Amino acid sequence: MNLEDVKVEHELKIIFMGTPEFSVPVLKGLLENYKIRAIVTQPDRPIGRHGELSFSPIKKVGLDNTILVLQPEKIKNNIDMITSLEPDLIITCAYGQILPKEILDCPRLGCINVHASLLPRLRGGAPIHRAIIQGHKKTGVTIMHMGVGMDDGDIITQEEIDINIDDTASTLHDKLSILGRDLLLKTLPSIIDGTSTRTKQDSSKVTFGLTIKREDEKIDFSKTKREIYNLVRGLNSWPGAYCLFEGKIFKVWECREGEIYNSGLLDGQITALYEDGFGVKVHNGEIIFTMVQPEGKKKMRSVDFINGLANKEKLVGKILN
Repeated sequence: MNLEDVKVEHELKIIFMGTPEFSVPVLKGLLENYKIRAIVTQPDRPIGRHGELSFSPIKKVGLDNTILVLQPEKIKNNIDMITSLEPDLIITCAYGQILPKEILDCPRLGCINVHASLLPRLRGGAPIHRAIIQGHKKTGVTIMHMGVGMDDGDIITQEEIDINIDDTASTLHDKLSILGRDLLLKTLPSIIDGTSTRTKQDSSKVTFGLTIKREDEKIDFSKTKREIYNLVRGLNSWPGAYCLFEGKIFKVWECREGEIYNSGLLDGQITALYEDGFGVKVHNGEIIFTMVQPEGKKKMRSVDFINGLANKEKLVGKILN
């Protein structure tokens, strides 16, 4: 690539669309190599007990770098806001809204998405959580052309990584965020010069990683210990798996698979106390909770929870549901 090519490349009008922390390394990597014309992110939202407005991590990067930040409530109702900028390329990463066809057709180089799975597996808004919950051994990042459907566009490049048995949604999130940044930067030159390839997704292999709902967070003690272990780490550090203890929400942040199997106990019944927590009977044995959060309290080690009980010896035999 000669110097004139580099100059043209850096004069591209690029719009970046993203919202959560996952998108931040991707945007920062772009800013080190390209000029970003504008950033599009979700509107400021009230958070916390007092409903104070908070803006997205991507907006902060935009403000820190004095880049135009746009925050349409519904992008489908603000098409001209984007098309009037006449972008050469739109890059999205966990933006959070579906782009209408008028925007998809606007940039001459297309709309490119950074997706945290090996498409066509795990289309949707929670591919990182779902990969762990579903017990996948591998995942990765896909750079793709965007289509009108959910994550159904042609694949440009992919790169996979292993999911370790102790990975949580939080640790895997960080790995994939960096992988997404690096893969995008490696792929962009071929997109810009028109030499990138396009591979249609195999519709027979499509699976979904849909956004986590409240009912997905509840522990079902009739499932196996590996399924529950995967659920807990797949929801750590957000939003957290939970069950009910004495009628109150009881979150579980960390656990391990136990060895004891007692067919005489009920699923969800507390089996024994251990040095690092307490066991609970599940379908094929025992799961041991090691980091918990009783309703209205902070996260704590299970041993601290146990030691804080007035009659901790009476914990064994109680039911979680």
